[in-house]
Amino acid sequence: MNIVKKAVPVLGVLLLAACNTVEGAGQDMTRAGVAIQQEARAAQ
Repeated sequence: MNIVKKAVPVLGVLLLAACNTVEGAGQDMTRAGVAIQQEARAAQ
């Protein structure tokens, strides 16, 4: 039981860190998509 009490906060921190990473990656992809759209419009 003692191991579980120590593991739960560690797992929580890891999950929060993963969410931040995924969110940041999504934002980067969005910015890249916007840049590609702008370049495509400029090339027309």
